[in-house]
Amino acid sequence: MNEQEQDGSQAVEPIPHDTAGSSECEHALGHLYEYLDSEMTPDDELRMRAHVAHCSPCLAELSVEELVKQLVKRSCHERAPETLRLRIREQLTGMTAT
Repeated sequence: MNEQEQDGSQAVEPIPHDTAGSSECEHALGHLYEYLDSEMTPDDELRMRAHVAHCSPCLAELSVEELVKQLVKRSCHERAPETLRLRIREQLTGMTAT
């Protein structure tokens, strides 16, 4: 009996959706960005976590993609020029007034 079963909770299936002929890893990697972007249902997210917790290659791929996402986010902190910001604000104000 595993720790989850001992505390009364149910074991989680390790892969989201039907794999439809692909391996579990191919399927998990195909849904990696949904997971990283928090676009999965809570149940699918639990299944993805369960899979990567027991699959070193998928965990490594997840780690690489998380790192790339963090680097892109950190590198994209440029602020738009004030003139552009003012033009956009004016256009949005004009759109909401009509």
